[in-house]
Amino acid sequence: MPQIPEKIHELTVGQLSARSGAAVSALHFYESKGLITSRRTSGNQRRYGRDALRRVAFVRAAQRVGIPLATIRDALSELPEERTPTHEDWARLSRAWRSELDERIKQLGRLRDHLTDCIGCGCLSLESCVLSNPDDVFGERITGSRLYAERRGAQERKAEPSA
Repeated sequence: MPQIPEKIHELTVGQLSARSGAAVSALHFYESKGLITSRRTSGNQRRYGRDALRRVAFVRAAQRVGIPLATIRDALSELPEERTPTHEDWARLSRAWRSELDERIKQLGRLRDHLTDCIGCGCLSLESCVLSNPDDVFGERITGSRLYAERRGAQERKAEPSA
């Protein structure tokens, strides 16, 4: 990993990419979504503050655990500008996501527990499938592969030109 001297307070997109491990295109995407910011030089080149390194690391870590980018952006908007966020700043943000992550873990556990039954049955009924039809919400109206045909028919009707 290339070292950047302490006296350099701004990074080019290439330097930020090399240090953070994020592709240049990812950095541009993060910037377009408001996750990081840059200033433009007189030559229209991007320059990022050194705090962008921590912000990019935070974005990538949050993405790995499944936090949506909009949620990450909202969290980053609460952080101080022009300084590297502290350990306390990050701890406060991660505490706010704990219940969301706990719920996601429970959902994944339920998926794991029912996945073998779902893949193994091959019934296409959807009447009692806990993955495709939790709590049998479709069963009150229609059951079986007719549900698939009904959905396909509705899509075809939408695609037909109006007379």
